[in-house]
Amino acid sequence: MNQDWLRQLAPGHAPSPPGWWPPAPGWWVVSLLCVMLAAALVWWVRNPWRALRRTALRELRVIRASDADGAAVARAIQNLLRRYALTVFGHDRVAKLTGESWLQFVIAHGGGALAGAPGRSLLRTAFGNHVDDDRGQWLAAAESFIRRAPRKRRGEAKAGSRGSSGTQVDRGSR
Repeated sequence: MNQDWLRQLAPGHAPSPPGWWPPAPGWWVVSLLCVMLAAALVWWVRNPWRALRRTALRELRVIRASDADGAAVARAIQNLLRRYALTVFGHDRVAKLTGESWLQFVIAHGGGALAGAPGRSLLRTAFGNHVDDDRGQWLAAAESFIRRAPRKRRGEAKAGSRGSSGTQVDRGSR
């Protein structure tokens, strides 16, 4: 037997390093999760209901920080609640409400702190220029209403915006 058989073999060399493309299946899953997370984040940030709520709460903070008299604060809170309810629940459902029916609507949709005397004092101060100053209760109730008011369902939005002929009526945003 020949002892030189090891010299006849080809020289040893390492295999070529793996390429970066195509990535392993795990990287495809990670990249898909990243895209889905980015899309969910964009949707969450740009959600119109959240933007509306943030804007209303920002305006409520401005009202809270103001040093206006009780009547001006009551009018500002009342106007904010009315505008928010018109936007969230629709014109047909909210615009006709006044006085006690308006208070009951606000109480039923998250403004429970306005039940009883605080709600009546808000209306009396806002519209009668009486000098009731339950500012803390009014602000807490307004914040509760803004945070807890459910958005209208798709079926309610379509049914509420139909005209008498059954055609879609375009209602401008207020």
